Amino acid sequence: MQLDFAFLDWGVVSSFVAKGFWFSIQLTLVAMVGGILLGTLLALMRLSGRPWLVVPAAAYVNTLRSIPLVMVILWFFLLIPMLIGRPMGAELSAMITFTVFEAAYYSEIMRAGIQSVPRGQVHAGYAMGMTYRQTMQLVVLPQAFRNMLPVLLTQTIILFQDTSLVYAIGAYDLLKGFEVAGKNFNRPVETYLTAAVVYFVICFSLSMLVRRLQAKIQIIR
Repeated sequence: MQLDFAFLDWGVVSSFVAKGFWFSIQLTLVAMVGGILLGTLLALMRLSGRPWLVVPAAAYVNTLRSIPLVMVILWFFLLIPMLIGRPMGAELSAMITFTVFEAAYYSEIMRAGIQSVPRGQVHAGYAMGMTYRQTMQLVVLPQAFRNMLPVLLTQTIILFQDTSLVYAIGAYDLLKGFEVAGKNFNRPVETYLTAAVVYFVICFSLSMLVRRLQAKIQIIR
């Protein structure tokens, strides 16, 4: 079989691929922001020392980290409409699922970041008359975010790769765009190979940027 990539011109990209690429970016950004916010809350709950906060947060994190993402995607897509009595749509379901799922991973990253801040910083905040909330908000969390920024971005790159799993519920992501183009032109091999190259270029480029950022943070330290 002879490969032919000539059909992959700008018209094909704009008609089939661009829409999927835009949704993949949207899904990544929504899940990243929502996951970090929810993950930070879970991390604070686990570090609070109060059993009524620690136990549910730990159960949430450990449960989701032990289940394949594609199964969680299917559960949300199939079960939530049964509970609320109406369909959610593949795109909205994917955004909620990824936010909830990624929060478990971001939580562990943030917990490690908070624990990396010396306890002396916390005691200094208390000595200045700050409350626990003020100390966390003004002293600990800014340092934790800086320390964990490369790891958070690395997890986001993994998140972008995982967005391809929304094919399981029929959402139109980047991979789906290439798949549709391949079916329309009867060139599935070429489109899947091109999709792999596109994912590689994007993720490898972002990984290089994260490495440079990590080097700068180490210099600042």
